[in-house]
Amino acid sequence: MLQKLFSPKSIAVIGASRDPGKTGGVIFENLINGGFQGRIFPVNPGYADIRGVKCYPSVQSIPEDVDLAVVVLRSDLVERAIEDCAYKKVPYVIIVAGGFSETGEGGASLERSILRIARESGIRIIGPNTVGIYLPSVKLNTALTPMDRVNFPGEGSIALISQSGALGLLMMDGMAEIGTGVSAFVNLGNRIDLDESSLLDHFASDQKTHVVMMYIESVSNGRKFYDALRRISEKKPVVVLKSGSTTESARAAMLHTGAMMSDDAVFHGVINQAGAVRARDETELYDFARALAYSRPLLGDRIAVLTTAGGAGVVSTDLLTSSFNGPKMSLATLSEKTRGQIAEFMVPFGSNSNPIDITAEGSVEQYSSILDVLVHSGEIDGVLAFALPQTPRMNAGVVDVIEKYSGETPIVVGVIGSRLARPLLFEFERRKIPAYPSIGRAVSSLKALRTYWKHRGDGHE
Repeated sequence: MLQKLFSPKSIAVIGASRDPGKTGGVIFENLINGGFQGRIFPVNPGYADIRGVKCYPSVQSIPEDVDLAVVVLRSDLVERAIEDCAYKKVPYVIIVAGGFSETGEGGASLERSILRIARESGIRIIGPNTVGIYLPSVKLNTALTPMDRVNFPGEGSIALISQSGALGLLMMDGMAEIGTGVSAFVNLGNRIDLDESSLLDHFASDQKTHVVMMYIESVSNGRKFYDALRRISEKKPVVVLKSGSTTESARAAMLHTGAMMSDDAVFHGVINQAGAVRARDETELYDFARALAYSRPLLGDRIAVLTTAGGAGVVSTDLLTSSFNGPKMSLATLSEKTRGQIAEFMVPFGSNSNPIDITAEGSVEQYSSILDVLVHSGEIDGVLAFALPQTPRMNAGVVDVIEKYSGETPIVVGVIGSRLARPLLFEFERRKIPAYPSIGRAVSSLKALRTYWKHRGDGHE
């Protein structure tokens, strides 16, 4: 399904330009500079070649098959380009231009005409009003932002579906900064054809994708969306950020993509019933996706908190056991035997009760010994571990310790601070261990992990 869209062997850029300041120039440069592994055919009757690559006056004049066409023309010229693609039997088209239904009835009428041609010819369309797709595995980048303005992630296991091109690109920029990879990025735009449900069905069977994160402003077909979301959630997690929950934001979404909103309370119920996880902003969307992509299943609510800073344990307890930032969870109750074992590896003034504070005197070796006790106690379902390198006996070796035990139990990590903490965050990300620069983000991500597995029905109360 959608194979030639996600693994094209050839691409035509209709409206390609030599001018790097024009959208047709940017997209062509991104394909060339990004190292796309297939054939690239620039289409523009005004040029004989672009950067030494033969240019064609129309897509019909290309002597080879074209798997994907990127249309970079004004909205009033797009319909003719789609007719040419239909004649050429191009299976997939990305329409970059805006000026369609988001502008009113005239633009909506143009969308209907384009869709009619597509339906009659079998073309599948992404857009219009889209930056298209980014596929690092085949080095395909149709974004209209130059590559020196935005960092694009390397390969990973998280797919990003977004109705906003700009927000999607900004999110990828942030993901690339810390080293998070993506399996794919798709900007739906006005989604006159391929929509969020179509993409969910594709990613449900995509072996490169372990988690899907979505930013949406509306749903084109509620029942279809629910069914697709439920199907994929039975196989892999989906995290959804939906805007338009208030009257004011719903109006903003209408102006952005021309899409009407459904009732937010109903939408929230759909997300829960389908087994997905909802995020409140782009940070949670990214945080939750990483926790779900990297961690083992969290099959219960019994959480152990391990820290070298007592205050972090107290704040964590507040957040874990309240509903402020997600469903309530509980601190694991440790037996007298377990507490005694833990006490052997800490100073007398530490706390061997949950939350466990081994204090600033704690070492990496003590941290490892206590984690070993917790993981093998049978009394916990997961660990919230604070890796705080600022104290004298803690160092980057704590990453090795957490990596070892994260293979046995779900562990979400908090890394607070700046100069010493930041390199640890990068290292945890490199090793695919979910780590966060604040207590709140770590706790919220742990709760998201539990929410998904509770939806799956694989946990216990």
